[in-house]
Amino acid sequence: MTTPTEQRNPRTLAIDAVGTTEILRMVNAEDASVAGAVALVLPPLAEAVDRAVEAVRRGGRVHYFGAGTSGRLAVLDAAELLPTFHVPDGLVVAHHAGGMEALLRAVENVEDSEQGGADDAALVTARDIAIGLAASGSTPYVAGALKAARAAGAATVLITSNPEAPLAPLADIVIAADTGPEVIAGSTRLKAGTAQKMILNAFSTTLMIKLGRTWSNLMVDLVATNAKLRNRMLRILAEATGADHDACESALAAADGELKPALVHLLTGAPIPAARAALETANGRVATALTTLNTPSDA
Repeated sequence: MTTPTEQRNPRTLAIDAVGTTEILRMVNAEDASVAGAVALVLPPLAEAVDRAVEAVRRGGRVHYFGAGTSGRLAVLDAAELLPTFHVPDGLVVAHHAGGMEALLRAVENVEDSEQGGADDAALVTARDIAIGLAASGSTPYVAGALKAARAAGAATVLITSNPEAPLAPLADIVIAADTGPEVIAGSTRLKAGTAQKMILNAFSTTLMIKLGRTWSNLMVDLVATNAKLRNRMLRILAEATGADHDACESALAAADGELKPALVHLLTGAPIPAARAALETANGRVATALTTLNTPSDA
């Protein structure tokens, strides 16, 4: 049976016979349907987030497994968590079929290797959560990874655009955003890829929020790896505390460039060492640290 992503789209049959603007309108109209498809899978996505939070809190890791576009999107999501949320190295790990070489160009047969997926999942433990990404829901590499992860006792998740995904029995949680036929039949870097990007964004961002790596909607675990991000740190401190630029600069310097203790210091007046201690007791959650220091979290 042909999977939804491989079927021809009746709305784009004449896509090669119209003008440039009309082609773009067709692509855009199809893209507009993706958010609705993702909205329908929020309940299983929430379940996946909660399972990931449990895994991390017991010392486990989050593993992504994917091939082609799916694998590249997984690598992108994992890579962006460090500068945005200061995620410890190795907490969220992306495994891409074929490794680094396959990120830039297609590598023959790697997505068809179930053994390759199993090999990449060899370090998954019972404390972890393994998330397979397969638009068609049938990628052998992902099958091998999910089987190995399940055998190790890890929680397993499948993200797909096929509601009848053959790999579904290998997953404890199935997130199947039904994006339907692509603009170009079988080109899953389009709607299916967009859905995967939205799901991964929502998954990892919500995971970070639940782990206390934001305060309100501010990135308080931000790492200043360049001038732009340092300026963002100062803006966050100013927005959150009302302090002027010099006070924010001084607090950030006293906290050795770490935003969280500088923030708690400015909000409470507590010395930096006391702010650090409160954050450590609160497992890094700013709101809890503020409460510990007898300051309302909306100060």
